[in-house]
Amino acid sequence: MRPPISDDDGRAENVAGRPRLLEAVRSRLRLKHYSLRTEQAYLYWIRRYIQANGRRHPRELDGVAVERFLSRLATRDNVAPSTQNQALAALLFLYREVLGLQLPWMEDVVRAKRTRRLPVVLSKGEVAVVLRHLAGRDWLMASLLYGSGLRLMECVRLRIKDVDLQRNEITVREGKGAKDRRTVLPASLREALRLQIETARVQHARDLDAGFGEVWLPHALAKKYPNAAKQLAWQYLFPATRRSKDPRDGRERRHHIDEKQLQRAVSSAAKGAGIDQPVTPHTFRHSFATHLLESGADIRTIQELLGHKDIATTQIYTHVLNRGAGGVLSPLDR
Repeated sequence: MRPPISDDDGRAENVAGRPRLLEAVRSRLRLKHYSLRTEQAYLYWIRRYIQANGRRHPRELDGVAVERFLSRLATRDNVAPSTQNQALAALLFLYREVLGLQLPWMEDVVRAKRTRRLPVVLSKGEVAVVLRHLAGRDWLMASLLYGSGLRLMECVRLRIKDVDLQRNEITVREGKGAKDRRTVLPASLREALRLQIETARVQHARDLDAGFGEVWLPHALAKKYPNAAKQLAWQYLFPATRRSKDPRDGRERRHHIDEKQLQRAVSSAAKGAGIDQPVTPHTFRHSFATHLLESGADIRTIQELLGHKDIATTQIYTHVLNRGAGGVLSPLDR
């Protein structure tokens, strides 16, 4: 086994069992308030890049090595364009933000082939059948995905204060692209949401009695509002069943539920409903947009509800309307 990479001369110099370079990357990511998922992804690609180059220190490598690594991802590993872009972003962060080096523009990178795929969309009847095969919290979360057009992580990260039962409104905080937005709260879910808030309140009271009850707060809010972390409003709407140690600071807190629970539940429900298409939680978001278009909703309104930056992203749903390809009537049906 080769020695770990250090950030100076390549010799083994660890801090708490981790290579100093990776610790420097981690510290810089947290200083800039990158999400934990981004941190994990960037560290993964940086480790893989180092291993692919014989565990040499990145400072000894140049833009050619980066080009070769990214091209190999496309030609040998057949990764998706988004995956290749993520790896590129991680390496650019390493060189620019941590090592203070500027890489030359890499024109010779073989780009992963971008394919345009139409999203899987369920009919209204299919959505109803899948939801009937879900129960309790899984049913409520899936209903929010379809009824509000939420992404999976937007749903599991909802805090109690983000749900406005009076105005039938949900506020999504730091969605994709770190943007906030508001979307519709289905009136038919208000009672179920009240019960869920009460469930979270009872769980929070137990945590407070046990000497816990703090929830993770983004950025510097914990310092700005010292008491907010223990307030009910900041607790997750869908809390985890048990407390866990926060990887950022090692403190024991109750986080939101693991998104994999809903992924498994939706997959099982789709099979139980006899639907052969691949159904994921994101399918409900696609169905939300398509069914709104079918009902005559303005595409700009749908763009805002979904949080799309570009209207072209929303327009893909015009191609999956239940009216045949391109919205034309088959001559056989005439």
